[in-house]
Amino acid sequence: MSGINQVSSDDAGWRFAQCFGDKGEVEDITEADIILPDENTKTDWVRPARQWESARLTSEEPPRPASGPVIIIIIASNLVADQPTNEAHTLQGITDTNHLLGTACVEFDHTGDYLATGDKGGRVVLFERNENKKGCEYKFYTEFQSHEPEFDYLKSLEIEEKINKIRWCKRQNAAHFLLSTNDKTIKLWKVFEKSLKVVAENNSSAQAGPNPPSPPPASALPSSGLPSSPSAAASSSGGTDVNGTPYLRLPRMTYHDTIVAAVPRKVYANAHAYHINSVSVNSDGETYMSADDLRINLWNLNISDQSFNILDIKPANMEELTEVITAAEFHPVSCNLFCYSSSKGTVKLADMREQALCDKHAKLYEEEEDPSNKSFFSEIISSVSDVKFSKDGRYLLSRDYLTLRIWDVNMDNKPVQTINVHDHLRSKLCDLYENDCIFDKFECTFSGDGKNVLSGSYNNYFHIYDTDATQDIVLQADKSAFKAKKIGGKNSKGAAGAGGAGGAGGKGGKNGKPIVDTENIDYNKKILHASWHPREDTIAIAATNNLFLFSKPGQSSSSTPSSGGTTTSGGAP
Repeated sequence: MSGINQVSSDDAGWRFAQCFGDKGEVEDITEADIILPDENTKTDWVRPARQWESARLTSEEPPRPASGPVIIIIIASNLVADQPTNEAHTLQGITDTNHLLGTACVEFDHTGDYLATGDKGGRVVLFERNENKKGCEYKFYTEFQSHEPEFDYLKSLEIEEKINKIRWCKRQNAAHFLLSTNDKTIKLWKVFEKSLKVVAENNSSAQAGPNPPSPPPASALPSSGLPSSPSAAASSSGGTDVNGTPYLRLPRMTYHDTIVAAVPRKVYANAHAYHINSVSVNSDGETYMSADDLRINLWNLNISDQSFNILDIKPANMEELTEVITAAEFHPVSCNLFCYSSSKGTVKLADMREQALCDKHAKLYEEEEDPSNKSFFSEIISSVSDVKFSKDGRYLLSRDYLTLRIWDVNMDNKPVQTINVHDHLRSKLCDLYENDCIFDKFECTFSGDGKNVLSGSYNNYFHIYDTDATQDIVLQADKSAFKAKKIGGKNSKGAAGAGGAGGAGGKGGKNGKPIVDTENIDYNKKILHASWHPREDTIAIAATNNLFLFSKPGQSSSSTPSSGGTTTSGGAP
């Protein structure tokens, strides 16, 4: 992959579009007061927030009135609002501690009109495309608690509520169906719009009030052609019949509001002894598979108490264990094919038509490591963290710690392209091992047309490569991006060019490659999860407590690239 040319986001046409989540840091809050209505004096009782904070740190009981609710007013200097969204979620990073736990996965649906995120607190948040706005813009749709923390008393093991994967099922009616999973349990959720109706009028309400509702006029009553009864005449003229008996009204329901409800339709539990790392929905729309470290199970979406084991690599003696499954994915077109990756750096393609237990693969995709690069860390960095099919199923994309590889499904002897994402980190592997960053699992994804690939890096940078590996577009998912958008200025940090590759700034070097300052990389800021819109050049990036959206206006993924050889000019390999 020699001669790759890095292009700035401005030259490439990519622009920051939106940001959801934690836009305010603790240091951004300049002043805050606690206001408590005092029931004794009927006055507002105001104390500075710092007084309450100092009392909390010293474990003292802060002064407060006898009763009444607590109101917190925050005055912040550096909170920057994004495109119009739900205000409760704009400040959610400050007010909701669960959101501070971070986004753990992000996924577009098959149309791209909806976007789902899962966090470490077990919540799923859905966003809907705002059709009233030009360009790419999403708005809050709904959220629900998908998983709760559990405890396995048999193994004395705590099961986290963190959402590992979210996968959309194909939509068949007005409702949405999606799968979400933590380490042990998979759930099928139905998300739908529900109309709320309330009782607007009944017999008791008609008699209780001093001014009961008047009956409808005679002209509005249905004409049946029959003579009206005395009681009907009495009811239309008053509230009682001729004998003075109160007239009984049938309750009448009226529309009140429409809410978005989420209900679990199926719970697929107790099928995995090890942590679930992947969920993939089959193209037949009826089945899906789930993979843990040693096994892959096949499920029917309508059956929650039974699954079929289609792959088992667990040895008879666990001391002989040499590899684990790291990711698995169904073929997007052929429902009998699936691929899975391992910690040995291999990707295998299996065909379920050959046998019930697919312990013999159909194809093996593996690239031998250069002997000159072998080291103590070779086995760790060769572990494949993610594998994805292109939309047409012709190509495979695999990601390990240092590289991206694009494979032709029909050619397993070598990859079509090998892209060195973290080649500048080879000299820092010892430090990365000590701080456990060498075990970070970066995801990867194809664009909708299969002509570009995306994967993350450190310092909240992520890279977009064309499949010819001739261009590397580097962008940064950082708060500076929407701050620059707010003031309308050009952002040199959020729109990183050649000086921002690999997660560290630097000046351009030979062949347009940057000179990366590996000493100033923030390894706590990393882009692990990303999703590409299936029909447009729009990408969703999960960066710790934030969800960033970037788009390329004026060109969708399905459009024909211009002949000028711009960002997505690289054809399929």
